[in-house]
Amino acid sequence: MCKTIALICLSVLLVAGCNRRNAQSLELTLDWKPEPEFGGFYAAQLGGHFTKHGLNVVIKPAGEGADTWQLVATGKTDFATTSADQVLIARRSGADIMTVFAVYQTFPQGIMVHKARGFSSIKDVFTHDGTLLAEDNSWLRLLHKKLGPAKVKIATYSGGIAEFLARPDYSQQCFVTSEPILARHRGSDPQTFLIADEGFNPYTTVVICKADLWRTNPARVRAMVAACREGWRAYLDDPNPANAAMHGLNPDMDLQTFTEAAAAQKPLIQTDKPLGTMTADRWNALADQLVDLGVIDNSIHGQDCFVNP
Repeated sequence: MCKTIALICLSVLLVAGCNRRNAQSLELTLDWKPEPEFGGFYAAQLGGHFTKHGLNVVIKPAGEGADTWQLVATGKTDFATTSADQVLIARRSGADIMTVFAVYQTFPQGIMVHKARGFSSIKDVFTHDGTLLAEDNSWLRLLHKKLGPAKVKIATYSGGIAEFLARPDYSQQCFVTSEPILARHRGSDPQTFLIADEGFNPYTTVVICKADLWRTNPARVRAMVAACREGWRAYLDDPNPANAAMHGLNPDMDLQTFTEAAAAQKPLIQTDKPLGTMTADRWNALADQLVDLGVIDNSIHGQDCFVNP
């Protein structure tokens, strides 16, 4: 019996070794630092899901403000993460990229306010005095158009939460999985409102590749997506191993924040549909919004922007 078990174990090790030797090397470039929004990719790496599907994936953070779609379009990386609105902008500029997996089914961007102000919606932010720290972007344009002239003063958001903590009349843009958690840890009383509730809801942390890769080697893309889906399933079930690994790469975020962020994002990722899947209706609606807001000059067929491998 012991000899049989030993032979089985040896066979498993040999197969695993062969899988690693025969694995196709790929690079996945992230558009931010190792944080829970990328947890499923690190779980796929740690859990051997990439190797299982014959892939040797190197995960490389690009950092703040990186136009990762340009890295894909120019062949500097195989896969990358970005947001759906950036995919539409990229395709309108002539970049032949394709979305193959979408982590966030609900846009995690929000506006964070001090709970003591008694606001009940984003409209309250716009119709009261104070200052809103926000970048000039698509969702801010939509809010201006939907809510009309703002009474609140709009100031440039430069990152962090220091100004928000210091001023009770300040609001700011945030990822609901990040800044509000940090603010609570520092004794503040943050309340958040999702931009998605106002009708702007792009898929976020989407995985993109060259469309030509999908056309010429769909098996490789399917393998990548299958591994990502398995990794995200593992991370949603137990984020602790990947959180520990990401904390080692990004020690600026403490483990408690990793834990709370992973819990906060779960309902934004997990739906009754298979992880990562997308619909043409969502893509078409977003394309029409970007045209209406003047972000792109002509609409794009949603079906051209994505596949569900």
